[in-house]
Formats: sequence, structure tokens, C-alpha cells
Amino acid sequence: MRIPNLGETDLLVPLHSGVFEQPMWQTFLRQLRRVCEAQGVSIRLESVGEGGDVTLAVGDTFALAKADMREGRVYSGEELGTGHASLRAVRLGNEGLALTLVVLSPGAPGAEIASLISALVPHLRVALQVLASLERERSRASVSAEAFRRMNFGWIALDERCRIVDLDAQAERLLARSGALRRGPYDRLVPALPAIDRQLTALVKAMAGDRRHRPRAINLSQDPWTDILVAPVRIEALAGKDKAVAVVYLRGDRSSSADRHEQLVDVFDLTPAEARLAWSLAQGLSIAQAAKAHGLTVETARYYSKKIYAKTGARGQVDLVRNILTGVLALA
Repeated sequence: MRIPNLGETDLLVPLHSGVFEQPMWQTFLRQLRRVCEAQGVSIRLESVGEGGDVTLAVGDTFALAKADMREGRVYSGEELGTGHASLRAVRLGNEGLALTLVVLSPGAPGAEIASLISALVPHLRVALQVLASLERERSRASVSAEAFRRMNFGWIALDERCRIVDLDAQAERLLARSGALRRGPYDRLVPALPAIDRQLTALVKAMAGDRRHRPRAINLSQDPWTDILVAPVRIEALAGKDKAVAVVYLRGDRSSSADRHEQLVDVFDLTPAEARLAWSLAQGLSIAQAAKAHGLTVETARYYSKKIYAKTGARGQVDLVRNILTGVLALA
């Protein structure tokens, strides 16, 4: 058996890149089995507090019982009471995640296997730290994705001809159910209203020529409320091979105005009439416009608005917009 120089790519590159494989570390395990002339090699991952262990293996597997192993020390099968003198194992732990590497190699000298595993320990520790960091980021990303999903927020990348070159899952769902935007022929993003289509086309064309063009917001629908923000892709490297020039950030309300009125009654203890007026004011209507929309006199609307501000804690219409549109109702 040849113990490789750890500066070589035989084991270290597959070990460090293995966290991105599916399943993880398969190349590393195959290489380790070959180098050790092993009957089987395996990695067991344990997530503290969840009880969901995962075993990754190449060749014959050996169900090593959980034992009190000192972190980073290589144990023989005899020390672990397995009855396999040719087994060597090491256990490492990091931030709620533990890794146990097992090598079962009846035809190779146990001391050489132990020496190789000991040399790998610092690299296994780094790989485990990377995996733990990735799992933390996945968890955070999952929470963020859920928040974006509940806010009905998505993004669509467009080329200079308004063709969709990339989008997230939430935007895909919004396109599927929204009447305000659709995926047209040749994957072109098509607003329902021709005037907005012309406006979007002109904006994207301008942004293709000027990466410093200022972002523009466009309202697509008022019931349910749907807005887009069109912004240029400012960094060339982020444009990708399909040459995205603009990103459309899409926010579509899942609730109708009637639903929002009921939610405002629940959250702020408004009366139904106050809730209807509050929602109109939050959409940017003036007191006079909101009064007309709801068949109220301006004086009555002003009276209602004072009660709305008192109940919502808003000091004016700007505060009211923030309290309603950026509060928990955005997640409802």
C-alpha cells in the first residue's frame, strides 16, 4: 500500500470539493478506498439535536456503534470493541455537526492506515467546518426564501429584448397565476397592458445602453396590488452568458382588497369603514380621492383618518403606508 503525499490531489481535492457533490464525498471515499486497498470506507454525519444521521459509503459498510471517542484520535476496531482488528476510525465534531470516518482494510497494515487518517484529520476538520457553515447558510436562506414567498416577492432577469434569461421559483409562480404579467413567445416578458409593455421595453433598452440608469417602479395592478421595480444589472460578471441587462423585482399581493380590509380590522381593531379607507390611503390615494372612492364626504374621511392614525400609531400618511405595507400584513 502506498500512502500518498498529502500535497497531491489524490485525496485532498476530493475531500474539500466533496461537500458540493451529490451524494457528498463520493470521489473522496472512492479514492480513499483505493489508496487504502480497503474493503469499505464510510463517513457518518450526525446532526446534534435532530437525530437524523446520514451514512455515506463506498464498498462494504460496517455499522459502527456510537462510542465515546476522543475528538481527532484514531481508534482501532479492537479499542472500539468491534472485533475487527483491521478497522480504523476517527470522530470529529463542529458546531452541532459530527463526522465519523471508518476504514475497514483487512489486507493493509493497520499502522499505515492510522497514520494516513491522522494526516487527514486537519483536513477533515476544515471540510466539516465548511459543511457546517453551508448548513447554517442553507437554513438562513430557507428562512429568507419563506419570507420572500409569503411576501410574494420574486425576480426576473431580462436581456435587451425583454426575454427571460433567469428567474426564481417565486417569480415563476407569480407568472403562472398573475394576469398582469405573462411569459410570451420566445420567452419574452409581456405585461398585460400595452402601455406598460412599451414602457418596460423602453426601460430595458435604455438600461442595456447605460448600466447606471436609475431603477424605475411600475404599478401593474391595483386589485390585487402588483408592482415591479426594473433595475439595471450593474456588474458585467453577474450578467451571465445570456447577457442579462436588467432585473425585474416583482411583488404581487396574494390578497384582494376585501381580504386586506378584514386583516386591517383584525390587526389594528379598525371598523370595516375605517379599514377600507386605511387601505386606500396606504395605496397612495389622497383623502379626497379615497373619500370619493368610498362614497364619503371629505369631512367624514378626515374624521376616519384621525381615528385610523390613532389606532395604527401613524403620524401621517407616510407612516400609515409604512405601518401597513411593511408590517406583518406583508406576510399574510
